[in-house]
Amino acid sequence: MGHLHLGLAMWANDDWRGSLLPGSGPREHLADYAQVFDCVEGNTSFYALPPESAVASWARQAPEHFRFCFKLPGRLTHELRLQGIEEELAEFLARLAPLKSRMGPIMIQLPRDLGEEVLPRLAQFFAHVEGAGLDWAVEPRGPSFFAKGSVERQLNRLLISHGVDRVMLDVRPLFSGPDTAHPGLAVARSEKPHRPLHVFSSARQPLVRFIGHHDDATNLAFFQPWVERLSLWISQGKSPFLFVHTPDNKAAPALARRLANQVLERLDRPLIGAFPGEGQGRLF
Repeated sequence: MGHLHLGLAMWANDDWRGSLLPGSGPREHLADYAQVFDCVEGNTSFYALPPESAVASWARQAPEHFRFCFKLPGRLTHELRLQGIEEELAEFLARLAPLKSRMGPIMIQLPRDLGEEVLPRLAQFFAHVEGAGLDWAVEPRGPSFFAKGSVERQLNRLLISHGVDRVMLDVRPLFSGPDTAHPGLAVARSEKPHRPLHVFSSARQPLVRFIGHHDDATNLAFFQPWVERLSLWISQGKSPFLFVHTPDNKAAPALARRLANQVLERLDRPLIGAFPGEGQGRLF
């Protein structure tokens, strides 16, 4: 049997104080977060190389079972478009080396306008990093990778041949829920690509990014098929990663707990209980 890895897009948010994060004083937020969640999306690495001091702090706070799923820097994917990146890639991996034992799949998020031409670059990339002892996951965003044609089949075969997972971005709840005056909804819809969901496990750690709405009924309806699929993968010995977002991420911890507990209940495993700060202040 595999394991369900559960995480969010960040490990600190001021709106979580008194609920996920205990109290109101200064804390090491990652340590608090890791009491509930065992992985996190490392989105900050997409924008800049993290300082050595930050990496050292994360290494100190994160327990051994915790997994960081960093994004490859946008400089490599969006500016250089995976060409001539060897030197900067080596610098990126060297900076994160203190966390190597706690690294989940490193996410390669492709630009929306990069299509079939990226396939040989990806093949060269995987050949270059082979033997580094790291796991990788590719998040395609170009339309041709969702057309169910030869380009998508080539990508999927490439991922299978290198043991690389395909990131599944599920934006259905975000774009299908009711249009309301919620302050973060329009922003979230403008930022996320509106691509169809193609469920495909090419390796042993399927990675799902579930982009929720602020409407609970919408989220629960779209998550129901995931309960079956995640349970199936785990019973097959795979260990999927489930990352849960909400429009402003204020309610993301509570939604993640609710969704994950449906999977854990199906597998007859212990449920996620109270957060460290619940009962100390306001709740979600």
